[in-house]
Amino acid sequence: MILEINRDNPQPRLVARVADTLRGGGIIAYPTDTTYGIGCSIFSKKGIERIYLLKQREKKKPFSFICADISEVARYAKVSNYAFKILKRYLPGPYTFVLDASSVVPDLLVTRQKTVGIRIPDNPICLAIVRGLGHPIITTSANRSGDEPIGDPFQVEREMGKQLDFVIDGGMLSADVSSVVSLIGDVPAVLRKGIGDVSWCE
Repeated sequence: MILEINRDNPQPRLVARVADTLRGGGIIAYPTDTTYGIGCSIFSKKGIERIYLLKQREKKKPFSFICADISEVARYAKVSNYAFKILKRYLPGPYTFVLDASSVVPDLLVTRQKTVGIRIPDNPICLAIVRGLGHPIITTSANRSGDEPIGDPFQVEREMGKQLDFVIDGGMLSADVSSVVSLIGDVPAVLRKGIGDVSWCE
């Protein structure tokens, strides 16, 4: 089901409707500052399992998640002074930062190395949803594993709509992905080059 939300001023009534769906274990497609993502509450095991099936993704690859702000990041990850300065400088933005996980993070989202990937996209819609829900949501590109990311919400609806509770129309986006940077040990390491500039890591 397509649900149009205003990018500049997300309507509180619609945001609340989406948040209620997520609390009930629902999964959605939503806009970010790169491409469309698929998500659910990080505390919904049912929702996470549904996304693994939809993506046809291996269980050994945990999902990253979106926080509303840096203070929320500090609840779910261990943020050193160095990492804080990096996060403050580059977020919100098209980056996924890998940090050591805190004990609050569900086991399904923690890597074998006890790390997590965290995003704060520069997109008012997805950040409003996270704030409305009160905790982070899963982020993974709206495509099946191995396929190109999808920047058209109506294409997402055509290909995946029957398996999603909502496809949130936030306009046409690119098919770009975020840059992934590890900040483990206070040493930046580029794990994936995406739309975010990573020249500062060199």
